Amino acid sequence: MKNVRLLDRILGDTVSAIEQGKSQIFDIADDARNERARLEQQVEVLSGYLARVLDQMAEKEQQFTAARISLAEVTGSRMQYSETEIEAAYERAQDAQVELEVLREREENIKAQLAVVEAALTNLRSTVQKADEFVSQVGLAMTMLSGDIRNFSGQLDDMQQRQYLSVRIINAQEEERRRVARDIHDGPAQTLANVVLRVELAERLLDTDINSARRELRGLKDVVRRSLQDIRKVIYDLRPMTLDDLGLQPTLRRYVNDMKEREDIFIDYSVLGIERRLPSHIEVGAFRIVQEALNNVIKHARATQVTVRVEFGQDSLILTVEDDGVGFDLEEAMNRRGTNFGLLSMRERAELLAAQWQVKSAPGDGAQITVTIPLKEDDARANTGIIS
Repeated sequence: MKNVRLLDRILGDTVSAIEQGKSQIFDIADDARNERARLEQQVEVLSGYLARVLDQMAEKEQQFTAARISLAEVTGSRMQYSETEIEAAYERAQDAQVELEVLREREENIKAQLAVVEAALTNLRSTVQKADEFVSQVGLAMTMLSGDIRNFSGQLDDMQQRQYLSVRIINAQEEERRRVARDIHDGPAQTLANVVLRVELAERLLDTDINSARRELRGLKDVVRRSLQDIRKVIYDLRPMTLDDLGLQPTLRRYVNDMKEREDIFIDYSVLGIERRLPSHIEVGAFRIVQEALNNVIKHARATQVTVRVEFGQDSLILTVEDDGVGFDLEEAMNRRGTNFGLLSMRERAELLAAQWQVKSAPGDGAQITVTIPLKEDDARANTGIIS
């Protein structure tokens, strides 16, 4: 912004002041060239990181495919394998998926950074070229000169806007990482810390009271099993395997059943229309919208009954989540800072899918959220891609 104000001030100067401003324009061009060199080096570094991550992803894709094939063989022939072997095959598949998802997230982060840097670099190259041309033409008419500077100012404004958007993306990613970190810290991490203490106790009991040591170890098995369930829940919340393998409807049904058991709440889940696979970005977006809506119900609604309806239409997918809870004032909720992240997240996901988002609620009268996602003709084709 400093350079923009400087160039705007040059516009108002007389011809005699233009010569005085020439040296300042040289400084701006030099700064732009230095920044261009720095960004070119950054592009080279990020491109190297990306190449290494892509190599790692290719290797991990092979491992994940092999693990899924092994899991399919084991689950398809349960009589030939023990429960331990089946569980081990499932864990190998989940471990491979988690590692692959981490690499995918790393790839997306690097690509996002690379896109921002390359866009800025493109603008800077154009800026340097225009600044050089401007310096060489400083003696030309004021109209030509002012036009060049206005174009230069517009490019700097565009760079600032790109930087702002990049900051928003990074902040959203960091907020999601903080949420996952909290889930792990409050669940598995606390449990494992307790396991360490109880293992130390069992070690001491082995020398004095073998029966108590056995009881302690049996108790530890239950603790470790619960911890494993917590870890799998975190993994499932990050990205359910069934979403890629089976599609939206089976994934939602399993998620709803798990929530009914976990939260002890009645949820009526129904599917209308002819179920079919949809493009991955639609299935992911639809799942996250329902997931966020149900989380809001559990956290805020104090409901006893919830209805989840998924309707596969010919040209649309309609999601409805309705509860008999305490309800809320929509306008007040959307304007209240710090407590409306769930509603905003659902609305933003709906907008990304070009969907219609409707909320009906009033204090004491429950709430109903309906999202209508438009489908194209070729959206009915089976989808086998994996998009994080």
